[in-house]
Amino acid sequence: MKKHITIHGHFYQPPRENPWTGEVEREDSAAPDHDWNERITKECYAPNTRAPVLDPKGQTKERVNNFSYLSFDIGPTLLSWLRKKNPAVYEAILDADRRSISERGGHGNAMAQVYNHVIMPLASRRDKITQVIWGIRDFEFHYKRKPEGMWLSETAADKETLNVMAEHGILFTVLAPHQAKRVRRLGFGSEWQNRRHETVDTRQAYRMVLDHGRQFHVFFYDAPLSRAIAFQGLLHNGDELVYKLLTSFSHRQAEQLVSTATDGESFGHHHRFGEMAIAYGFKKIRDYHLAHLVNFAEFLAKAGSQSEADIHENSSWSCAHGVERWRSDCGCHVASHEGWNQKWRAPLRDAFDFLKKIVDDVYETQAGGLLKDPWGARNDYIEVMLDGSEEGREKFLARQAGKNLNPGEETKLWNLLEAEKFALFMFTSCGWFFDELSGIEPVQNMKFAARAAELVQPYVPDEIEPPFLKILADAKSNLPEMGTGADIYKKVRSWKLEVGIK
Repeated sequence: MKKHITIHGHFYQPPRENPWTGEVEREDSAAPDHDWNERITKECYAPNTRAPVLDPKGQTKERVNNFSYLSFDIGPTLLSWLRKKNPAVYEAILDADRRSISERGGHGNAMAQVYNHVIMPLASRRDKITQVIWGIRDFEFHYKRKPEGMWLSETAADKETLNVMAEHGILFTVLAPHQAKRVRRLGFGSEWQNRRHETVDTRQAYRMVLDHGRQFHVFFYDAPLSRAIAFQGLLHNGDELVYKLLTSFSHRQAEQLVSTATDGESFGHHHRFGEMAIAYGFKKIRDYHLAHLVNFAEFLAKAGSQSEADIHENSSWSCAHGVERWRSDCGCHVASHEGWNQKWRAPLRDAFDFLKKIVDDVYETQAGGLLKDPWGARNDYIEVMLDGSEEGREKFLARQAGKNLNPGEETKLWNLLEAEKFALFMFTSCGWFFDELSGIEPVQNMKFAARAAELVQPYVPDEIEPPFLKILADAKSNLPEMGTGADIYKKVRSWKLEVGIK
């Protein structure tokens, strides 16, 4: 069979843990549940591990673990939260990936993800490397195998990011079709053909030749189909979903792939009973042999690539202006609020960039005398993040310390490494995606910033916060009572002081 279908779900929540306590606080907007992780698990992640398929009488005739048929990526911080808070769902997801390996020629359904959803084109090369390494190591910890593909936050891409992924063994990623700049058939004398908007043929894999001749692959998902799933009600009817998938094939006889990519939360959270629609669709396609259900890695292994692609630098799937949504008032927003703007985005990023440079400089100078390779050690710190036991810490020190450390030096090193972690966490993309500076996502990023500043302050002669707050004061909330970014940040800091955290 030459017709193949892949439905991809990007399952993700930002890191929500309070950086001083390590626990997710109550989020009133998620009521009646404690927080959004808990609520979306109930509405989406858990139902997708046991989605019901109904008979004509409306009775459940079987349950489907959708993760066995979906191509999917799950944010590393979300997966660690599931492991801790809902091990049944966590184990069901891992079991689905194991099953998919045996059913799809050794290619599992799960893809890796850059660690905490930073916008990669806006990160330094050094931070790109850490995000990719942490994402790979986290994947290996949970799934017990190496990832073949990696999902980019907001599919935001540039050549440097693709090079970093390829350098670390990643074979492919998935992008929006409007991110394709030009394509050409492989072979002597083939000429580049420019592609505008969404005119690229999404039914095949594309090869990219990167630095030093290194090869990488990209898939461009079917945008109209994906929009219909995410925003236009296609999950309201399983038969209509199957019909739309099958009529998206061309008449050519070559191997071809119809693929969609949406937030995984579409399947049950954004669209109630969405998990039932895709479970029904998977069963119908499978039972009637209408097409071959595959994941991207399986299709790539089977069909290879006959064309080459080039991409638009600094492009993404949810910003028409490239990656401006995460650093400027570009006009992209979630809802329409009269008189609102997102001018706060630029000073928020400027303030964090200012703090990040301080944290990095302190880390490099202060940890340099304690570690063989400070930046290599930061990359390796994911092992401690996954296993913070005393044994895990001792193994890390045995690998990375340049000498035997006394207790004071150990404390200093852990503080600096944690500061580096939170300095990366403060760039989690959700902090800029939505419309209001005082929303839970920017505030969460400010908590990470406050913790990073606190951890490095003992090793800096000057006070960090005054110049940091001066930049943050230029970020103005759309809600007059909330004031500026500096005002909101001070509330974050005062909460920490009020509860007596040291």
